[in-house]
Amino acid sequence: MAKSSKGKSVNRESEESKASDSDKTSFVVEVEEYSEDIEIPAELPILPLRGMVVYPQTAVPLLVGQPRSVRLVDDISDDGPRLIGLVASKDPENEEPGPDDIHAVGTLATVHRMFRAPDGTIRLLVQGMIRIQVEEYVAEKPYLKASVTPIPETVETGIEVEALMRNIGEEFRRLSELIPSIPNELLVSALNIDDPLQLVYTVATYVNLDLADAQQIIELDSTEVKLRRLTTLLGKELEVLELGRKIQADARSEIDKVQREYFLREQLKAIQRELGEGDEQQVEVEEFRQKIDQAGMPEEAGKEARRELDRLSKLPTAAAEYGVIRTYLDWLTAIPWSIGTEDNLDINHARQVLDEDHYGLEDIKERILEYLAVRKLRKEREDERSEDEPVDVIRREREGVILCFVGPPGVGKTSLGASIARAMGRKFIRMSLGGIRDEAEIRGHRRTYIGAMPGRIIQALRRIGSRNPIIMLDEIDKLGMDFRGDPASALLEVLDPEQNNEFRDHYLDVPYDLSQVMFITTANMLEPIPGPLRDRMEILQLSGYTESEKVQIAQGYLVPRQIRENSLRQEEISFDDQAVRTLIRDYTREAGVRNLEREIGSVCRKIVTRIAEGSVESVRVTEDRVGEYLGKPKYYNITEIEERTCIPGVATGLVWTPVGGDIVFIEAARMPGSKGFILTGQLGDVMQESARAALSYIRARASELNIDEKWFEENDVHLHVPAGAVAKDGPSAGITMATALASLLTRRPVNASVAMTGEITLRGQVLPIGGVKEKVLAAHRFGVKTVILPSRNEKDLDDIPEEIREDMTFILVERVEQVLESALEQVDSHNHENNDSP
Repeated sequence: MAKSSKGKSVNRESEESKASDSDKTSFVVEVEEYSEDIEIPAELPILPLRGMVVYPQTAVPLLVGQPRSVRLVDDISDDGPRLIGLVASKDPENEEPGPDDIHAVGTLATVHRMFRAPDGTIRLLVQGMIRIQVEEYVAEKPYLKASVTPIPETVETGIEVEALMRNIGEEFRRLSELIPSIPNELLVSALNIDDPLQLVYTVATYVNLDLADAQQIIELDSTEVKLRRLTTLLGKELEVLELGRKIQADARSEIDKVQREYFLREQLKAIQRELGEGDEQQVEVEEFRQKIDQAGMPEEAGKEARRELDRLSKLPTAAAEYGVIRTYLDWLTAIPWSIGTEDNLDINHARQVLDEDHYGLEDIKERILEYLAVRKLRKEREDERSEDEPVDVIRREREGVILCFVGPPGVGKTSLGASIARAMGRKFIRMSLGGIRDEAEIRGHRRTYIGAMPGRIIQALRRIGSRNPIIMLDEIDKLGMDFRGDPASALLEVLDPEQNNEFRDHYLDVPYDLSQVMFITTANMLEPIPGPLRDRMEILQLSGYTESEKVQIAQGYLVPRQIRENSLRQEEISFDDQAVRTLIRDYTREAGVRNLEREIGSVCRKIVTRIAEGSVESVRVTEDRVGEYLGKPKYYNITEIEERTCIPGVATGLVWTPVGGDIVFIEAARMPGSKGFILTGQLGDVMQESARAALSYIRARASELNIDEKWFEENDVHLHVPAGAVAKDGPSAGITMATALASLLTRRPVNASVAMTGEITLRGQVLPIGGVKEKVLAAHRFGVKTVILPSRNEKDLDDIPEEIREDMTFILVERVEQVLESALEQVDSHNHENNDSP
């Protein structure tokens, strides 16, 4: 089998050299004319071609290497005209194609020359004569032989054919300019061909065509159709080559531009050296060197900065890494390594500032004053320490403090941080952690990533420009976690006084001392905060405000702020204390004061509108006029409790929520059935277990409560806790559920002024619960006068403001019997008949 000397493309240089070895003119130009009465052997040897097509009226060099092909060449070279059939193989990768693997149309050719190489291969120069059609293969061994018939060519003439020939000549000329391997002699020969058929075959031979397209041209009978098809193929090839040249030109232009810039920069450097000036890069390097010297970095950070600066000085400014190192040094020198603010350690000043900004919150204020007092004495008595005083080599002396303010929304946690900063004379910055799910937000990204930058801690320090600010990490209980890491775990080092003196941000990769920073975190709930992180912080609880505290806050802080924000004058509006109490009782229901401020702002805006209209000059807001501005009350407090507990089976409980305490109504109803017990209200597992424990206790004490023993066999019980759309859980509603069930079964309503909380056991014991202060404050907001609490929660009553303790009655119980005795009312016979269970 034969193949071209260069795969699909023909080695035209070898063709010229072989032609010049003889005394003939180039074979491309002078092609012998063959008559149609050529005597074709009955059994014509067939030489399959791999990846190429040989056309009539063209001469092509071939390389023969397969044993059967070599045998074929040896047989025809003995004597005779040396005629062979050249037919293209369908699959160029098939080294020994059979009859089914070869096209049916090929070329009858004669072998002009042959050269046997030392490696056993034979180089041939063949010349195509006419097209042939393979009719039948008569032999496959030792090589293919077939009976063939000549295929006549249809050669048209006319203006269209002339136009097509000129077009092909022009395209071939353009193609030769893009393909250096096409010699000028070949171009001249092609342009001087007058025979359209010979032009098609000559150009198709020296153009890089796909095998399928090349085979299609030889199979077409009409010369005009061949010309049109070749025109299309040449146009496509020209587009590809021109696009390739454009790409090369663009690439070369870019390279030339870079080289030109480099040459100009070198010239500029030489000029600057002659003038005694430094180049731009050298000036930038010197600026960074000065910043590093002035930054006051620790040893490791300074060493790393100088190492990177040395790398920067050796890099060209066009290098990609130049910008990365420059950004890194910019961050490293912009961080306040030694810049800080001096603490104002005047205790009286700090107390005055804290009292000006916030009402109450005595525990937190005392803790801040304690911190300042310790810092003050440590500074004053630093010289008094003797050299013999023992030193703890493991635990270093703590500088900063990690506080965590936990409380419902609107009690002033975030604003308290700003107030502490003002009292201490420090800078303050707040960072919201809510919804953060990526560890890199805290620790930063490593410099190997594109667009890497430090974490939020280092960014905050750079913005604030101080090494000892107060950083408030807001909403730490709302941190997320996903495949990118756990931000809460990254905060363990930041908020650990034992470790944060060597905090390593992934981007900086050098230790930074955070021990001078005062971290204050805020949260609504402690439970979502991981235990190890919670253990590193000092927890300070902020409970909701009492009604009196809210009145003081409103008159001292909220009303003046709303007067300023709404462009009012002090003499144009004032609020009576009773009006503020009406806002608190009838229009808000919260532990903090955010909604209260909104309602005050709403009243102010309505008054601003009337003043702007000229209808009034000043307004005094009284209790009677609140409804005029805000409409009907939103809440009814004690009235609602009286309405819902007037029938047996409803008890008032106290619950804790993330936004403060609240009350809940537990309703019990009976229906005909047999010992069924239904629980609704979206209750959690713990609360459902408490309900079953309460029912079991009531059934076990049925005789003591004067309940008919057959009652449970004839009735089902349904226990419901509104609101049904809110999920509820916890054990503290146990005594409330037992009271509701006892009220239903004994037909004795619960006292409307009584609310309760406590866990129940099957033996009737009442166990302690949490959130006592928030629950009592909620009861007070709703107008409840009596609260039943477990006796072991007596110590928690000390946290309740004295004014509330004086205004309310607390019943401490150890057993459920005491709860029922205090909560259930005695019903006379008249009420007994009318207040039947639902």
